[in-house]
Amino acid sequence: MARRTKEEAEETKQAISLAALEIFCEKGYSRTTFDEIAKRINLTKGAVYWHFRNKTDILGEIIRKSFEITRNIIATKVPQIDSLESLKQYFHEEINLVEHSKIFHQYLYFVIHQMEWSEAILNKVSNDMKDIEEFNREQIKKAIEQAQKNNQIRDDVDSEDAISCIACLWMGLMRGIVIPGANYNQYRKLLDSSFDIILNGLKTEGNN
Repeated sequence: MARRTKEEAEETKQAISLAALEIFCEKGYSRTTFDEIAKRINLTKGAVYWHFRNKTDILGEIIRKSFEITRNIIATKVPQIDSLESLKQYFHEEINLVEHSKIFHQYLYFVIHQMEWSEAILNKVSNDMKDIEEFNREQIKKAIEQAQKNNQIRDDVDSEDAISCIACLWMGLMRGIVIPGANYNQYRKLLDSSFDIILNGLKTEGNN
């Protein structure tokens, strides 16, 4: 019974998060109220407050859950980042997820383009955002380090600079691909060509 109660609580929490995300996208974060979130899924405002103290708590939950679900889905396609090619595949799988998952697309568009970020809100969710950034950098780092071990990348390449360069490329692509009407295939081609341009500048002479 206790286990079922815990599962039900988690299901309710998830329903609240999804409802909040929908309304955040429709009205904006600052104009969304707990009453509206509760009505969207036929709960009382008190029930929402039982799970979340405020909207920032809901935002943090949305960020954490979206990251967790995304990471798990992509891991089934790319279980290990152990080469530059697997890193590129990882990026392609995330593009596929943006294209085929309405909720993930909605989440990214909201966080990147719609959210009214303030210093106070960023401070409250900074750990969640940092976890995502560090995870993504870690995937890139694994691929770069393996390429160096395989003598695919020049010894004089600063690995941290290479990681930052690829991370910036990826963040830029994601900003564009979540815009409504984006051409996914065009962004796939852009990923491949941009990725290759960067890597060609890092490769050892024998690997060019």
